[in-house]
Amino acid sequence: MGSCTEKEEPAKCVWVHGPIIVGAGPSGLAASACLSEHGVPSVILERSNCIASLWQHKTYDRLKLHLPKQFCALPLLGFPEHFPMYPTRDQFISYMESYAAHFSIQPRFNQSVQSAEFDSSCGFWRVRTHDLEYISRWLIVATGENAEPVIPEIVGMERFRGPIVHTTAYKSGSDFANQRVLVVGCGNSGMEVSLDLCRHSAVPHMVVRNTVHVLPREMFGFSTFGIIMALLRCFPLKIVDRLLLLAANFTIGNTDQLGLHRPKTGPIELKNVTGKTPVLDVGALSQIKSGKIKVTEGVREITRNGAKFMDGQEKEFDSIILATGYKSNVPTWLKGCDFFTKDGMPKTPFPNGWKGENGLYTVGFTRRGLLGTASDAVRIANDVADQWRTIKDCRTYCNSHIILLENRNKN
Repeated sequence: MGSCTEKEEPAKCVWVHGPIIVGAGPSGLAASACLSEHGVPSVILERSNCIASLWQHKTYDRLKLHLPKQFCALPLLGFPEHFPMYPTRDQFISYMESYAAHFSIQPRFNQSVQSAEFDSSCGFWRVRTHDLEYISRWLIVATGENAEPVIPEIVGMERFRGPIVHTTAYKSGSDFANQRVLVVGCGNSGMEVSLDLCRHSAVPHMVVRNTVHVLPREMFGFSTFGIIMALLRCFPLKIVDRLLLLAANFTIGNTDQLGLHRPKTGPIELKNVTGKTPVLDVGALSQIKSGKIKVTEGVREITRNGAKFMDGQEKEFDSIILATGYKSNVPTWLKGCDFFTKDGMPKTPFPNGWKGENGLYTVGFTRRGLLGTASDAVRIANDVADQWRTIKDCRTYCNSHIILLENRNKN
């Protein structure tokens, strides 16, 4: 990395010899580590003050990985053997920090990218932060699918007298002890937050707006996800979905009776097509069956003291928690590029969405969690490394010929 010599602002322009990576979450760290294994340097730009900022600042205390650790490890370095099958939030953060230290990854923190654009006149990417412009042949977008919280527009939200918080600001059910809480959303976050509220004597009412697949986290003593991965190696996806639903009905029963209606599309096919993840139950279903977690229909309107529902009922609540998920923020800063949709996802589906044109790459947008991240990072590193070696060989060839010419001139 060195300074460039543009006339406008020479002190604020930085040349990066390797790729610029935007985002120091698991995706950015994985890409940097894989590049370093090939001897390719990189610079990570991170808007926050730490790595894995989503995990460090915007997750609740009781969060654990939903999948066994072997399916969540990043390339080249697995989880410590003494970690449990489902590492806790703090253990995952510890793993990320150890991973960065192991590969000597030192992101540039507090560098929020305002814009990134390919300059066709010189063939380089220009990435601007509030005080610097970084220039490189390659740009790796690693901000991921979960960069910003999704805040739904519900009529009357501004009138509610109590607190309304997104799960990014939720830490523990102890903050809502003995309260009546409306939880909007029934994905993994909505289920786990509702369960956590129960354990602190709150009364959660979970809003189920759409159909949802709920699966046990384990079946017959084995990880459900592990079973899925094994079956997919032997059977077509639709058959695996059928087997999965048969086993789920046997182990947890018919969720339709609890107000949790399943989609017509199977859980794995739905995940691949839409990115909607099936809920892996860690105890919420038993609380729903006992009546401690109330399942409600969609909200029609928020009132000063509570909410009115689509079925005509009206109830009072002390607090509202929005478990409404996250979205990509790529369209807000990546300019002049049609590789992404308006929702900030690659237009090219998995497994080919990792590479664009003009040295553009993406990691962590596969809708397949950390397994997809690892796959992307390895492919990107291999591709960039091939170009890096070609450029390096060219530099060596050119430099050697310059030396020969200089020697001839001297003679």
